[in-house]
Amino acid sequence: MSDVGGTLEFDDIELTGTLPAGLPAFIPQIDGSRQDQVDAALHWPAYAVGLRRVFSLASHAIFPRWRTGETAAEVLGLPSSTLTVLSGYGEDPLVELFWTVRDRERLVDRIAALRFDLVLAPNFSVYGNWPRAEHLLNMRRSLLIAAEFADAGVAAVPNLSWYRLEDLKRYVDWLGTATPPAVAINLQTVRESANWDTWTLPGLDWLAENLPAQLPVVLTGLSRRDRIATAAELFGERLVLVSENPAQYALHGAVMTDEGRRDLHARTADAFAQSVRYMASLLPCSTVSGGS
Repeated sequence: MSDVGGTLEFDDIELTGTLPAGLPAFIPQIDGSRQDQVDAALHWPAYAVGLRRVFSLASHAIFPRWRTGETAAEVLGLPSSTLTVLSGYGEDPLVELFWTVRDRERLVDRIAALRFDLVLAPNFSVYGNWPRAEHLLNMRRSLLIAAEFADAGVAAVPNLSWYRLEDLKRYVDWLGTATPPAVAINLQTVRESANWDTWTLPGLDWLAENLPAQLPVVLTGLSRRDRIATAAELFGERLVLVSENPAQYALHGAVMTDEGRRDLHARTADAFAQSVRYMASLLPCSTVSGGS
């Protein structure tokens, strides 16, 4: 309770910001190791990189390649005009370490110095078989860590996780005064149809009806065409999708199609470009306007 400020409410958390201009509706997530190669056939306006590529579970610090004084775009070998996004999600041990690291404020400042154009702030898990108190702590932590990034000068997007309808209502009440650049929902662990049908989809449907009308919504972890179509129907032109599937498929020369994965034994850069364009074609618009 001390770590989260002695309360489980949201109304003391201030968070403002706007999305960077020109943010595409689809943002491919990459591993950052050969970006000059995968971008060669594409020249996409924005790329995301995951937290585990930046922050080390072993050393409790930023990886050395990110400590050179360069910007995130320079580290990734991208043109300065390309937008960079930190997708601050990871497995629970990594995210928990990020919270408990000895000097979190300094860590956040060092990441801010990389000048990512957007940070999807780390999210703390809300599992159905965890105690309710853990849900409440983690929902507040997810908003607090986003506010810390925003205070460091970064456009930071808070993650929304929920278990009950009352959780969703609390977020919407908070958004009556807070004005984040967007809200994000991490769906990377929602694989089974039962979870999608009974928990995810009802929550997304309620949020689509009750979030501020112009507030962009960033979804990570969707790859199935039918689920993307559902999300596009719910959120329309304010939807932003982040996915690492194009990069994963491209490593094996495969592409994404209407029929699912197709193995073409293509060059990595060509397969990546084709899948990114395909994913983007499933969304209602090419770019998303910032701000709510």
